[in-house]
Amino acid sequence: MSRIDELIAELCPDGVPHLAVGDIGAFVSGLGGKTKADFSGGNARFVSYRNVYNNLAVDQAANDFVRMRDGERQNELRLGDVLFTGSSETPDDVGMSSVVLEPPREPLYLNSFCFCLRPADPGLLTPGYSKYIFRSARVRREIAKAASGVTRFNISKGRFAKIRIPVPPLEVQREIVRVLDLFTTLEAELEAELEARRRQYAHYRDSLLTFSPRGVRWVPMGEVGEFIRGRRFTKADVVDDGIPSIHYGDIYTRYGVAADETVAHVRSDLASQLRFARSGDVVIAAVGETVEDVGKAVAWLGDADVAIHDDCFLYRHTMNAEYVSYYLQTAAFHSQKSSHVARAKVKRLSAKGLAKIAIPVPPLEEQARIVSILDKFDALVNDLSSGLPAELAARRKQYEYYRDRLLTFKEAAA
Repeated sequence: MSRIDELIAELCPDGVPHLAVGDIGAFVSGLGGKTKADFSGGNARFVSYRNVYNNLAVDQAANDFVRMRDGERQNELRLGDVLFTGSSETPDDVGMSSVVLEPPREPLYLNSFCFCLRPADPGLLTPGYSKYIFRSARVRREIAKAASGVTRFNISKGRFAKIRIPVPPLEVQREIVRVLDLFTTLEAELEAELEARRRQYAHYRDSLLTFSPRGVRWVPMGEVGEFIRGRRFTKADVVDDGIPSIHYGDIYTRYGVAADETVAHVRSDLASQLRFARSGDVVIAAVGETVEDVGKAVAWLGDADVAIHDDCFLYRHTMNAEYVSYYLQTAAFHSQKSSHVARAKVKRLSAKGLAKIAIPVPPLEEQARIVSILDKFDALVNDLSSGLPAELAARRKQYEYYRDRLLTFKEAAA
């Protein structure tokens, strides 16, 4: 019997009380009355949407600042506050939580797109327990049910307040936190090692793709290939079985350097309206949220032609496709690309700008040799079926299994 089982048998043998969120505390809103200008050159820290979404515990050192005026009254965050994202593009992502685990060292505020649950009794929930219970699978499912929307989903606080969570004795909470903290520490160590390996890989890749101007030809990409924009299709056109397709958003999230199968398909009746990449073409995302992101690419190596979205270019060329895709990851490419990005709210690259970017063009045999070397490094740091990525994925599954098991209790009779 584990220490947690012993504590449950001793302290709550007949079950654990389940309380409605609304009975645990009150909802506190984030920043109000702020304009876009207030988030430039600010003098006070606030917790961003991204901070809440990405972290179990609030990162108080994050460099997010807002301008606060003398005498301005806004809700300051406190130890034990549970923060939630108020909206998202999917119901499964809405209401992600993060907890203030330490007393704020200075006034700390919350983004207006988030809200806060402030427990009324600090002796009811430990901050560490809140950190895990609101990210457990069962509670996440209930939070998703409290969301409503069509293209963007928002939390209904009325329904959210009715969600019930188990509240075991504090001794049980602390032991659960101790066990789960061990898992998250091990996971963090693996993540740090993987990040170090990725930096090492990026350095080696850039070194391997750095050529002396005298040793190899540097040629504008437009002289050794052409850029062809894709044709528009929408989410409504996506189907389970149809024409293989590449959407610009998937290039950022679901593809690596090269692919021979697509992760999505569009309606077959659209064939005459679409534009297709052939095997050996490189598909380049033409838009992105940041200058750094835009221009990510995937070499298409599949046998079938693939439809590409109108926010992509296909690059048809005479080089090794994977070599081109690797080069488009390098610091040298990003340095040249920067001056060709249109810096509106959404960052864009044009075919004209891409055509001006120089690429080193060694002999095809040398290109293939470089690809062979980089493929091995890429697999070590990105392949989910082997190496550190596989170990990290297994550790996360193990953590999620134990988290959900440890946070499932028989409910005490009312």
